[in-house]
Amino acid sequence: MRPAPVRDVQYGRPDRIDSIVSSGPRRLVCREVWSASLSTTLEAFPIVAELDSFTLALGLVAVALIAAVASNRLSAVIRVPAPALFLVVAAVLAAVFPSLSQVPRLLDQEAVSVALVFILFDGGMHIGWRRFRASSRAIVWLGIAGTGVTAAAIAIAAHVLVGFDWQASLLLGAALSPTDPAVVFSVLGKREISGRSGTILEGESGANDPVGIAIMVSLLAATGSGLDALAGGLGEFALQMLVGGVVGIGGGWLVGRVIRRLSLSNESLHSIWTLASVLFLYALATLLHGSGFLAVFLVGILIGDVRAPFKREIERFSSGVASLAEIVVFTLLGLSITLSDVLRPDILLPGLLIATLLIFGIRPVLVGLLSLPLRVSRGERAFILWAGLKGAVPILLGIFILEAKVPGADRIYGIIFVVVLVSVVLQGSLIPLFAHRLGIPMTVVEPEPWAVGVRLNEEPEGFHQLVVADGASAVGRRIDELELGDDAWISFIRRDGRLLRLKPSTRFKVGDEVLALVDSEKRLGELFDAAE
Repeated sequence: MRPAPVRDVQYGRPDRIDSIVSSGPRRLVCREVWSASLSTTLEAFPIVAELDSFTLALGLVAVALIAAVASNRLSAVIRVPAPALFLVVAAVLAAVFPSLSQVPRLLDQEAVSVALVFILFDGGMHIGWRRFRASSRAIVWLGIAGTGVTAAAIAIAAHVLVGFDWQASLLLGAALSPTDPAVVFSVLGKREISGRSGTILEGESGANDPVGIAIMVSLLAATGSGLDALAGGLGEFALQMLVGGVVGIGGGWLVGRVIRRLSLSNESLHSIWTLASVLFLYALATLLHGSGFLAVFLVGILIGDVRAPFKREIERFSSGVASLAEIVVFTLLGLSITLSDVLRPDILLPGLLIATLLIFGIRPVLVGLLSLPLRVSRGERAFILWAGLKGAVPILLGIFILEAKVPGADRIYGIIFVVVLVSVVLQGSLIPLFAHRLGIPMTVVEPEPWAVGVRLNEEPEGFHQLVVADGASAVGRRIDELELGDDAWISFIRRDGRLLRLKPSTRFKVGDEVLALVDSEKRLGELFDAAE
């Protein structure tokens, strides 16, 4: 019998491999030949090469997201805010792999703007109308007056000490005026700030982000010089605030009414509909020359306390999207910087100087004077002034400056990056120590992976869920001392993640979650909300 012929595997013909394998013995071909043949195949089929590159990029993005999420545990251990880790690691990777930093600046600006929409909406929804109303004067005062004073002080320092002209100085001041409480709360980990100081910090940032952005847009849009430029800038700022406020209040009222009556086939669609509506309102306000960021922040506040079907699912989905947006923002911003430029003396030294003045002079002294009318304790005031960290918005405004091709824009952007990095690392790392030393009331919020509940087809009448605020009249009082009326009662109280066995002698503590059955929600607000 004649032996079967020896056959070579035709690597360029993958459809023949099965028949070739079964037809007789094969020669062993070295791995280099296979690799070369594979390259030839990819060249012959471009779509295969494109899919391969896309799959590799997708895998790298997934690894980066997994590492970013895991870094939150590392952040809690080393007491460095997670956003600072994203920023530094991304900047180092961009220096090691220059191709990573080749993202167009305009794409950075657009991606960060969209991410900021979700962050501000989620922040507003977390505050809610009830908490905002209790601290509204402090939030509005610090959010507007504090931002203006900070911008002006930084501009004067940049002009006198760094030698910038007035245009560059004003742009730098506007860029560094907003604060970012997300950095504060990320380093606190499981601890949540109780009382008005936490609300004021969140509200101030939510208010001064749109204000800072509006100031920047007004400065870039101003033409001419002298009083004409000043009048044009003030007019643009007023228009931004007015249109943004109207769209935000009207849109928030409308979205709140719709989500109460919206009936969709799937509960997850309610979350998608809500966030899509937020994006639409942002676009509407922006197209009308208003502040889209102010609009979405107000929408979040107005629907934060709305009782609506699938409201918990909307809140969780929004929180997840905002967390992802924060990772994307700081990663993109880290990739947009060149470390070799940041280390230049004409960028590093002015950045360190302005950061020092901002942290130890401008914020505690000037903004501190503005905070004197606020009804907060001395420790809470000091904590609010220290916790005014800089974050994503200043760097976003720096990208605005780059896109406007302002003279010296690269240097301004580098200085902004240095100030933000110093603020996040120095101030953020010391937040837990300052909170402890200043006696800031905090509660430990442990993860609660299990839930017990019931679903109802109709809205339960008279049920209200509240959190006992620091300074509320109910703090320290017994249940039987509350004047709720004969037709009202407290259903349950949750404290430190556990349900309490209710007795007439049970006393309320700050942070207690209360479920009550009562006809008038106004009376509950008077008992459990902090007084202005």
